[in-house]
Amino acid sequence: MDDLPRLALSVRQPSAWAIIAGHKPIENRSLGSIRAGRMGPGRIALHAAQGLKEDEFRYLHWRLGEHGVQCPHPLDLPRGCIIGSVEVTGVISESDSEWFGGQAGLTLKNPVPCAPIPCAGALGYFEWARGGKLAPPTKWMTNWGTPGAGAASDLFPEAPIAFERPPKKPWG
Repeated sequence: MDDLPRLALSVRQPSAWAIIAGHKPIENRSLGSIRAGRMGPGRIALHAAQGLKEDEFRYLHWRLGEHGVQCPHPLDLPRGCIIGSVEVTGVISESDSEWFGGQAGLTLKNPVPCAPIPCAGALGYFEWARGGKLAPPTKWMTNWGTPGAGAASDLFPEAPIAFERPPKKPWG
């Protein structure tokens, strides 16, 4: 996709995937980060951040499942790259949407995926450039959902990951 916007926003997985797949219409941020990052309406490239902690993934996997969305395995979520573009339609400070939580959020629509393009991320809106490599998987990602890893049963290895109770929210 050669017509990607030059400005991008970095979002951690699996939220980046959920935005590009059209499942997540709001990206939550603090009002300070929206102001400091000069975030506003317009089409932007979406960068999947390199970092991803297991507790964050576990919570977001559960959260997406609560909305009927099957989250991909962490090994199937590219990190450290542009994964498409999305239109930011506005900045909100309140909403009835289940996807809204916190001080403020960017409202999103019309996501367009692309093949992953490796590049470095930054805070706020940033001008991106091709370069680098996709982030390698960590040990927890490789073990996610395997018997004995605390996420599945030896009796039903093909069963979807289930949670006895909602995972603790790792931020906020």
